[in-house]
Amino acid sequence: QVQLVESGGGLAHPGGSLRLSCAASGNIFRIYAMAWYRQAPGKQRELVARITSDGNTNYAGSVKGRFTISRDNAKNTVYLQMNSLKPEDTAVYFCNIDVQGGGYRAAYWGQGTQVTVSS
Repeated sequence: QVQLVESGGGLAHPGGSLRLSCAASGNIFRIYAMAWYRQAPGKQRELVARITSDGNTNYAGSVKGRFTISRDNAKNTVYLQMNSLKPEDTAVYFCNIDVQGGGYRAAYWGQGTQVTVSS
C-alpha cells in the first residue's frame, strides 16, 4: 500500500504565494507521473499540472506562467509552487501519483489540502 501526505495549503492574499508538497511512502518500486488537481466548490476536479518521470511538465492554461510543478525523486515528493495567486485559484488541491509497487501499478490520491485566496 502507498500513502500520500499533502502539506502547505492555507490562506493567501491575491498576488501572494504558497507551496504545496505531497510525499509518498509505503510499498514503492517506481514512481511514474506525478500531478496536482484541484476542485472548487460546485465544480469538477481539474488537472492543474503534471510532471513525468523524465521531468516533462504540462499545465492548465489558467495557471501557466504562475505555477511550477517539480519533483524530488529521492524523497518521493512532488511540489507545486503557486505564485501570483488569484481568488479563482481557491480550491481543494489533490496530488495524484502513478506508482509501481507490490507487483502492480496504480494511481493514488492525496487527502486534499485547502487553498484559499482572499483579501
